[in-house]
Amino acid sequence: MRIQVSPSLNYLLQNREFSTLDRLKEAIRRKRPGLLRRGVVLQHDNATPHSANLTQQWLQRYGWEILSHSAHSPDLAPSDFHLFGPLKRHLGGMAFKTEDNLISELRNWFDNLDVDFFRVGINSLMSRWQKCIDLHGDYVEK
Repeated sequence: MRIQVSPSLNYLLQNREFSTLDRLKEAIRRKRPGLLRRGVVLQHDNATPHSANLTQQWLQRYGWEILSHSAHSPDLAPSDFHLFGPLKRHLGGMAFKTEDNLISELRNWFDNLDVDFFRVGINSLMSRWQKCIDLHGDYVEK
């Protein structure tokens, strides 16, 4: 038996970014209700799913501002400059017998991070962006 799916529905099914944004919007609504009314600024790395027409339409419909990620700028990616170092130090020397054990440890680590950890990362991002602007897009190390 063959099931036919319209091209637009097929695209929706394949575009996980769309459902990820819906989940993110719902999480923001639950955890920080006023934030959606004040506006959301979303930084992404211009990957194909992020720049797809459907994703852009979704972001426009909900009025989310896009803070584009400069090409080849790991110094502007919070995961690169703020998250991976502490995570690497935390996991250093650990061995995991299963993927589930690793996932459990990662969830535990994230669940126990203090809100200030994220605040410092975001504040650092703002100063890194300013340095990037001041250097006319050149690489920002610190």
